[in-house]
Amino acid sequence: MRADTDMKTLLCFTLLLAAGSPAGAAQYTDIEYGRAGGESLRLDAAIPDGPGPFAAVILVHGGGWTGGDKSGGPKKAYIAPLHGPLQQAGLAWFSINYRLAPKHPYPACLDDVLTAVRWVKAHAAEYRIDPDRIGLSGESAGGHLVALAAIRADTGARVAAVIPIYGRFDLTDQFQPGAVLRGNTAALLGRAVLDETAHVLARDASPLLHVKAGLPPFLLVHGSADTTVPYDQSVQLQTKLRAQGVPCDFLTITGGIHGMVTWDKVAPTYKQDIVAWIARTLQAEPAGRGRTAPIP
Repeated sequence: MRADTDMKTLLCFTLLLAAGSPAGAAQYTDIEYGRAGGESLRLDAAIPDGPGPFAAVILVHGGGWTGGDKSGGPKKAYIAPLHGPLQQAGLAWFSINYRLAPKHPYPACLDDVLTAVRWVKAHAAEYRIDPDRIGLSGESAGGHLVALAAIRADTGARVAAVIPIYGRFDLTDQFQPGAVLRGNTAALLGRAVLDETAHVLARDASPLLHVKAGLPPFLLVHGSADTTVPYDQSVQLQTKLRAQGVPCDFLTITGGIHGMVTWDKVAPTYKQDIVAWIARTLQAEPAGRGRTAPIP
């Protein structure tokens, strides 16, 4: 059964966000947030003008754990479509790169996301960020990573909201013992065959299998026509989260395929809808805009 966010409850705040003029922001590129595996880990950022402290979102790109870039590349794809709407809403954002498979198999990518969260919190005063109002959002492989990072986080890496977009949350659902592993999953796990070691890694890397009480609120976003990552992956995660008492809303992009860069034609307000949920959940109040009532 499809569990969709009641979009009428978002409409008022979405219109308020859309009506405002884009907020000014200081732009930063290629800031080093850590070093690991012989690589410099870097992020881009946009911080609104003003004294703050601002709510912020850490963004994690997709690319099958083997590619992608924090900037969105020439087509401004991956997670980049959210850059402008977040800025317009008066929210800060930090878009990260992380170590990629197969050179750096799991858990390198997860470790880097957690490192980025800790770095943003440690530098909150420098960037006029409220460390208690940080969200974590990613798409595709990034959606998988932000869900897993929220579940694995210790106190120092805990965030206030999680927005996984068409992520794969169970890496074991299609595996048969002894099966040959190919493609992105094989690269992520660093294994060619589903032996015992690979199965342990796949279970460890599956957010669906580790849901627990006390997690921050989630917004799951998934296209109903996604043939790359089944829509049911997000349905299953919502069911698990709600069973543990974790607030979890669901935004279905009707007719949406894999990749948010294609969604403007089927869901023209999807970016504003996502940002409205983030702003409400982080209790962000851009100048001249008030809070809205919670989503039921």
